Amino acid sequence: MNTLPVGLVGVGLMGHGIALNIARRGYALTVLEHPGNQPLDELRALGVDTAESVQALVRRVKVLILCVTGSPEVEAVLLGEQGALAALRPGTVVIDCSTAIPVSTEAVARAVAQAGGRFLDAPMTRTPREAAEGRLNLLVGGDADLLQECLPLLQCFAEHITHTGAAGSGHRMKLLHNYVSLGSVALIAEAAACALAAGVAPEVFVDVLAKGGGGGVALERLRPYLLAQDPGGLRFSMSNALKDMGYYSAMARDGEAAHGIAQAVHDSFALAVADGGPQRLVSELVEIFKKKSR
Repeated sequence: MNTLPVGLVGVGLMGHGIALNIARRGYALTVLEHPGNQPLDELRALGVDTAESVQALVRRVKVLILCVTGSPEVEAVLLGEQGALAALRPGTVVIDCSTAIPVSTEAVARAVAQAGGRFLDAPMTRTPREAAEGRLNLLVGGDADLLQECLPLLQCFAEHITHTGAAGSGHRMKLLHNYVSLGSVALIAEAAACALAAGVAPEVFVDVLAKGGGGGVALERLRPYLLAQDPGGLRFSMSNALKDMGYYSAMARDGEAAHGIAQAVHDSFALAVADGGPQRLVSELVEIFKKKSR
């Protein structure tokens, strides 16, 4: 049994896989009870405990991992009136695996330090499948020595861990990554809708792209939908895609960087949310684009 007490806030699709792998490695894990959690039966069977409030949770742990939706949720968990920092024990490590706005992350990191804690931003790439397999990629911002100290815990659920620089840089790199990833998916989805409208067979479309410049991870994640209308190859909601593109555009504007293409991708996901609802999966962009072209 690893005696390091670890807490986790956010047992959603990604957080559930993270929790499973931490528990399987023998860590003493406590998770926050929350209506948005995935079922906890499997975790409880591994000895995972629960806490009813953030402050009750943080009083029990030496490492607190956040896996929540975005900056508003991170700030609420840490900085709110009933937030973790009011009960943080000196030396506690806070690891934020969420996707967040970098300027918010930098402010959160300062607040954690002022409260006597230590902070890493460690956003993830890959999908819930890799989370369950313990094969996520982590982009880690913060002190290199602290990252080294936390490696055994992070390696429970991550295959590749990249130190990106100072606090906030992990979230900057995550937004860059997600823009390229979501932008590629949106581009292929729009092209697929055009192909269908032109009578191009889906298997021909996929085969030609895969053998040429259109091949890659984005196409492979869309492949099940293009060939069999199975959206499970990309289990990422339209609302999360829209949120991430909004964060990216804000970061680009703050840095006075070009973001015209990013704005078009953002608007595509805004259209998808308005048309099909926030919980539709990103792979279903193909159908939404197809409907709009009629």
